[in-house]
Amino acid sequence: MALVFILSGPNLGRLGSREPDIYGNTDYAGLEAKCKEQAHTLGLIPEVRQTDSESELIHWLHEAVDRGADVVLNPAAFTHYSYALRDACAMVTKSGSRLIEVHISNPHTREEFRHKSVVSGVATGVIAGFGVDSYLLAISQLAR
Repeated sequence: MALVFILSGPNLGRLGSREPDIYGNTDYAGLEAKCKEQAHTLGLIPEVRQTDSESELIHWLHEAVDRGADVVLNPAAFTHYSYALRDACAMVTKSGSRLIEVHISNPHTREEFRHKSVVSGVATGVIAGFGVDSYLLAISQLAR
């Protein structure tokens, strides 16, 4: 069975209470449970983690490289400006693993500063705008 890291960045631990009109009503515990169930159903071993710390997220990407894991990543606000995170994501894809960038909302329908992703250029693919199902779609793609 293949290992997949399912990583979420800043403020995503506040799902369910943070702007439910944009991010939905599923809380982080619910998202984690759905991701684990989807991964197990598809024969994957999930490592589901959330942090508000850029350095911790980068460390987890390094760990994914070292362990040969594919990655589902919601970089959240780091999407738009963290070149350090982008470089860590590039290490994942250059190592031969896949990295799918996900977003709960569609950043292109929101404020202009959200339209640019520094991560997308090094990601294997991007899935956005399907609520928490964006994560499930990414997990399904990695199982193919």
